[in-house]
Amino acid sequence: MREHELKYFEDILKERKVQIKKNIEDSMREIEDLKDTDVGDEADHAAVSTDRLIEQAISAQQMKELGEIEFALNKIRNKTYGICEMCEEEIGFQRLKVKAHAKYCIVCREIIEKSAKSK
Repeated sequence: MREHELKYFEDILKERKVQIKKNIEDSMREIEDLKDTDVGDEADHAAVSTDRLIEQAISAQQMKELGEIEFALNKIRNKTYGICEMCEEEIGFQRLKVKAHAKYCIVCREIIEKSAKSK
Protein backbone atom coordinates (compact mmCIF):
# COMPACT_ATOMS: atom_id res chain seq x y z
CA MET A 1 0.00 0.00 0.00
CA ARG A 2 1.30 3.44 -0.87
CA GLU A 3 2.27 5.98 1.77
CA HIS A 4 -0.53 8.43 0.86
CA GLU A 5 -3.08 5.60 1.09
CA LEU A 6 -1.81 4.66 4.54
CA LYS A 7 -2.09 8.30 5.59
CA TYR A 8 -5.65 8.42 4.22
CA PHE A 9 -6.71 5.40 6.29
CA GLU A 10 -4.80 6.56 9.35
CA ASP A 11 -6.69 9.88 9.25
CA ILE A 12 -10.03 8.06 8.89
CA LEU A 13 -9.22 5.76 11.80
CA LYS A 14 -8.11 8.62 14.03
CA GLU A 15 -11.25 10.64 13.25
CA ARG A 16 -13.44 7.62 14.02
CA LYS A 17 -11.51 7.04 17.25
CA VAL A 18 -12.25 10.60 18.40
CA GLN A 19 -15.93 10.20 17.50
CA ILE A 20 -16.24 6.89 19.33
CA LYS A 21 -14.59 8.29 22.46
CA LYS A 22 -17.06 11.18 22.40
CA ASN A 23 -19.96 8.74 21.90
CA ILE A 24 -18.80 6.62 24.83
CA GLU A 25 -18.46 9.66 27.08
CA ASP A 26 -21.94 10.85 26.07
CA SER A 27 -23.35 7.39 26.66
CA MET A 28 -21.77 7.15 30.11
CA ARG A 29 -23.26 10.54 30.96
CA GLU A 30 -26.66 9.27 29.78
CA ILE A 31 -26.32 6.19 31.98
CA GLU A 32 -25.42 8.36 34.99
CA ASP A 33 -28.39 10.63 34.28
CA LEU A 34 -30.66 7.59 34.08
CA LYS A 35 -29.40 6.42 37.48
CA ASP A 36 -30.46 9.76 38.94
CA THR A 37 -33.89 9.66 37.31
CA ASP A 38 -36.75 9.62 39.77
CA VAL A 39 -39.05 6.80 38.73
CA GLY A 40 -42.68 7.07 39.70
CA ASP A 41 -44.13 3.69 38.86
CA GLU A 42 -43.21 0.31 37.38
CA ALA A 43 -43.63 1.55 33.80
CA ASP A 44 -41.19 4.40 34.44
CA HIS A 45 -38.78 2.00 36.10
CA ALA A 46 -39.00 -0.41 33.14
CA ALA A 47 -38.43 2.41 30.65
CA VAL A 48 -35.38 3.66 32.55
CA SER A 49 -33.99 0.12 32.84
CA THR A 50 -34.49 -0.46 29.12
CA ASP A 51 -32.82 2.84 28.25
CA ARG A 52 -29.88 1.97 30.50
CA LEU A 53 -29.48 -1.46 28.89
CA ILE A 54 -29.56 0.09 25.42
CA GLU A 55 -26.92 2.67 26.37
CA GLN A 56 -24.71 -0.07 27.86
CA ALA A 57 -25.06 -2.23 24.75
CA ILE A 58 -24.15 0.69 22.51
CA SER A 59 -21.14 1.50 24.70
CA ALA A 60 -19.97 -2.12 24.61
CA GLN A 61 -20.18 -2.18 20.82
CA GLN A 62 -18.33 1.12 20.58
CA MET A 63 -15.60 -0.15 22.94
CA LYS A 64 -15.18 -3.20 20.70
CA GLU A 65 -14.85 -0.99 17.63
CA LEU A 66 -12.37 1.24 19.47
CA GLY A 67 -10.19 -1.82 20.14
CA GLU A 68 -10.36 -2.78 16.47
CA ILE A 69 -9.34 0.76 15.48
CA GLU A 70 -6.38 0.68 17.88
CA PHE A 71 -5.36 -2.66 16.37
CA ALA A 72 -5.54 -1.16 12.85
CA LEU A 73 -3.52 1.91 13.89
CA ASN A 74 -0.86 -0.40 15.34
CA LYS A 75 -0.77 -2.28 12.05
CA ILE A 76 -0.18 1.01 10.23
CA ARG A 77 2.73 1.74 12.56
CA ASN A 78 4.09 -1.80 12.02
CA LYS A 79 3.68 -1.53 8.24
CA THR A 80 1.29 -4.51 8.15
CA TYR A 81 -1.94 -2.58 7.59
CA GLY A 82 -4.23 -3.85 4.85
CA ILE A 83 -3.09 -7.48 5.12
CA CYS A 84 -5.75 -10.10 5.88
CA GLU A 85 -5.25 -11.78 9.26
CA MET A 86 -6.33 -15.12 7.81
CA CYS A 87 -4.90 -15.55 4.32
CA GLU A 88 -2.25 -12.80 4.52
CA GLU A 89 -3.33 -11.37 1.17
CA GLU A 90 -4.00 -7.66 0.68
CA ILE A 91 -7.43 -6.43 1.76
CA GLY A 92 -9.07 -4.58 -1.11
CA PHE A 93 -8.96 -0.79 -1.09
CA GLN A 94 -12.75 -0.56 -1.47
CA ARG A 95 -13.26 -2.89 1.52
CA LEU A 96 -10.98 -0.70 3.63
CA LYS A 97 -12.85 2.40 2.49
CA VAL A 98 -16.05 0.83 3.85
CA LYS A 99 -14.44 -0.51 7.02
CA ALA A 100 -11.00 0.97 7.63
CA HIS A 101 -10.37 -1.33 10.59
CA ALA A 102 -11.17 -4.52 8.67
CA LYS A 103 -8.98 -7.46 9.70
CA TYR A 104 -10.04 -9.78 6.90
CA CYS A 105 -10.48 -9.67 3.16
CA ILE A 106 -14.01 -10.24 1.85
CA VAL A 107 -13.48 -13.95 1.14
CA CYS A 108 -12.07 -14.72 4.59
CA ARG A 109 -14.73 -12.59 6.28
CA GLU A 110 -17.43 -14.68 4.59
CA ILE A 111 -15.73 -17.89 5.76
CA ILE A 112 -15.62 -16.58 9.33
CA GLU A 113 -19.26 -15.51 9.24
CA LYS A 114 -20.38 -18.89 7.86
CA SER A 115 -18.42 -20.80 10.49
CA ALA A 116 -19.86 -18.59 13.24
CA LYS A 117 -23.42 -19.25 12.04
CA SER A 118 -22.89 -23.00 11.98
CA LYS A 119 -21.87 -23.09 15.65
